[in-house]
Amino acid sequence: MIDIAADPYDLFTQWMQDAEASEPNDANAMTLATTTPGGHPSARIVLLKSWDPTGFVFYTNLESRKSAEIKANPAVALLFHWKSRGRQVRIEGTCVLVSDAEADAYFETRPRISQLGAWASDQSRPLATRGELEDRLAAVTARYGDGPIPRPPHWSGWHVAPLAIEFWENREFRLHDRAVFTRAATGWSATRLYP
Repeated sequence: MIDIAADPYDLFTQWMQDAEASEPNDANAMTLATTTPGGHPSARIVLLKSWDPTGFVFYTNLESRKSAEIKANPAVALLFHWKSRGRQVRIEGTCVLVSDAEADAYFETRPRISQLGAWASDQSRPLATRGELEDRLAAVTARYGDGPIPRPPHWSGWHVAPLAIEFWENREFRLHDRAVFTRAATGWSATRLYP
């Protein structure tokens, strides 16, 4: 049973560790939901790269569709679904950019080809042919050679400060276990929910 007396970050950390032990790929994959300027929902999978008691961080191109939508409306939702565990976590919160130092530090840990790809790709914009992307990647590779690759100014991270974190665990006959933690002035309040 979900412990509603627990700290939601500690509970999330335990569930993430459980998922990492059982999910075949990308236990850190999460659905990121934003809204278009017209108010339409927009969702895609991104990878959680870090979390702590202040929130959850993912990285992306700041000129991408998702970033444009976040800049227009920083209220977002995240969803983790771990089928192998019969669990999901929903997070609702507000996005702010991570610091340049934090983005630089993470960028340095990325595989070299991913660093090059951050320079070569105009994420979310029309691409005439795959060859065009491959040509841009070759040009960026030639530009940096074997030297260090700096973080592009259009690439950074978003930090989601949660307002609510909901935990859901599968039970037989759809009598699931479900609880929501809501940010309060002095910490978190927790409520068990009907399934």
